[in-house]
Amino acid sequence: MPKMTFIEPNGSRRVVDAPVGQSVLEIAHHNKIDLEGACEGSLACSTCHVVVDPEWYDKLEEADEDEEDMLDLAFALTHTSRLGCQIVMTKELDGLVVTLPAATRNVAVDKK
Repeated sequence: MPKMTFIEPNGSRRVVDAPVGQSVLEIAHHNKIDLEGACEGSLACSTCHVVVDPEWYDKLEEADEDEEDMLDLAFALTHTSRLGCQIVMTKELDGLVVTLPAATRNVAVDKK
């Protein structure tokens, strides 16, 4: 089974199983990693913001416009920031490394 590493704000690393087809947000919740996901993956907030290790960033599918809009609301945005709900594990992402930001900004957007 693929693995991925979460780097917590305090610098500790957690290597966990990362089933193909699950999002980084789902994997975090399954492993009791503190990644909020206030909108439960509906792409209406930025609380599942993660910083992807530069080595892995170009291996991800590009963020779509909706994700980019939500990322604009994220706290401590970087050039390798993504939303955990939008990164879906594949075999090719075995070993993925993401860092959890020190804080999140919960700004929900009504997508009517």
